[in-house]
Amino acid sequence: MHKLLVTGGAGFIGANFVHYWLAQYPQDRVVVLDALTYAGNMASLAGCLEQDNFRFVHGDIGDQDLVETLLAEESLDTVVNFAAESHVDRSIHGPDPFVTTNVVGTHSLLKAAKKVWLDGGGRPHRFHHVSTDEVYGSLTLDEPPFTETSAYAPNSPYSASKAASDHLVRAYHHTYGLEVSTSNCSNNYGPYQFPEKLIPLIILNILEAKPLPIYGDGLNIRDWLYVEDHCRGIDLVLSKGRVGEVYNIGGNNEWRNIEIVRLVCSLVDERLAASEPLRQRFPNAPVCLGKTAESLITFVKDRPGHDRRYAIDAAKSRSELGYAPLESFETGIRKTIDWYLTNEAWWRGVMNGSYRDWLEKQYA
Repeated sequence: MHKLLVTGGAGFIGANFVHYWLAQYPQDRVVVLDALTYAGNMASLAGCLEQDNFRFVHGDIGDQDLVETLLAEESLDTVVNFAAESHVDRSIHGPDPFVTTNVVGTHSLLKAAKKVWLDGGGRPHRFHHVSTDEVYGSLTLDEPPFTETSAYAPNSPYSASKAASDHLVRAYHHTYGLEVSTSNCSNNYGPYQFPEKLIPLIILNILEAKPLPIYGDGLNIRDWLYVEDHCRGIDLVLSKGRVGEVYNIGGNNEWRNIEIVRLVCSLVDERLAASEPLRQRFPNAPVCLGKTAESLITFVKDRPGHDRRYAIDAAKSRSELGYAPLESFETGIRKTIDWYLTNEAWWRGVMNGSYRDWLEKQYA
């Protein structure tokens, strides 16, 4: 039996991880700590709050006293740190919160873990830090994918802040002996993703007949990973991974942005064309008006420092942990589209006025 502190557990990947873990390990205790900033949503934890082995705490990872109290009073033995500001566009327009949460906040977590787990006499523990492939920078079309030994070369305030936090985690292991692990993942997609991200943005804009904004020429390449495959990978790192090691978790699934948008357009058109109830719910969707979703594609000015290509080499995770993604991109995308069609109340609840105003400003 394990007792976990999941930071950022009301966010996209964190909430999926909580649902995954409670389903896989119903005997374990899970405590979620989340500040409930714009991307944190209690609705994403529906069904968890009623469980006896689950607790939600509204708080900030930067509150070291709170974290120390939780680690001690709950006798927690594992931290899985998802808490992060994670949107590149937001980091460009306002980098300060990224440094505060991703760097200073992670350091506060590490200090709390060291104090309770090491300075308090020592006990079995694991601090797992969830990071990103963006810390490695950008690849050209003919370069091999990133490995765990690739040099760090972050190109945005977001990726720079994550790189800094990765280094702090490593330092606390080598300096103090804190038992840590880190995973660097490729682009995630799936249920509960905040609508500022590419895939949910495209799905929801199609349903409301809004432009589908594509940066630059749309040829930027990303490796895409279904979020439950990511959760499964973290599970393997916690159960089989070596202390102090870094593991890349990827989808083996490189796509150009424009190709993703066209696939989503085709699949949403297909779903609505086959369902009269869906057409009644979303009467403004292009397919309901005899058009295609692709007619909404709009190319917009590229963002500053836009990395051309990311790709993850997950060979180490495959060989040491037995990791492999279960979802292909098309099966994962179909599941994701179906989730957003089924959970309209969730996404309408998060798309409030302040978010819409921000989004329209970015893509004006």
